[in-house]
Amino acid sequence: MRKGFTLLEVLVATLLMGIAVAGLMGGLRTSLSNAARLTDSARGTALARRQMDELLAIRDLPKGVPMEGRYPPQATGGVEAGWRARVLPFETQAMPGQVPAMGTRMLERIELLVWWKSGGQERHVELTGYRGARVRPEDMAALQAMGGGR
Repeated sequence: MRKGFTLLEVLVATLLMGIAVAGLMGGLRTSLSNAARLTDSARGTALARRQMDELLAIRDLPKGVPMEGRYPPQATGGVEAGWRARVLPFETQAMPGQVPAMGTRMLERIELLVWWKSGGQERHVELTGYRGARVRPEDMAALQAMGGGR
């Protein structure tokens, strides 16, 4: 009766372990890549929500004028990121085709796009917000461009 393993048995066992470890490492790499992408997405969504809250709080934003900015690296975990937004008159109480009078209630639409660089690609999150407002003299050009009230 012999005890122990032959050289061939040890080589086969080592080969099988190598294949199993390689498969596990590939799965781990994929999992880490997915986790990093989800983290970037969650960070982008958080930045977009915060930026939308800031835009909603500022009452005198110009209508129809593109705005943009960049985030400092400490706010993004060192990732290059920024935002673009614009405020548009969405709906007024005026009859269709008529320009509303000053002080008339209207609904404003805020369109926001937050972008960031990830893996050499630009990714983004888009948000849209609405708020009530009153027609001001500086809003008239944007309202006339949209054809009066809707």
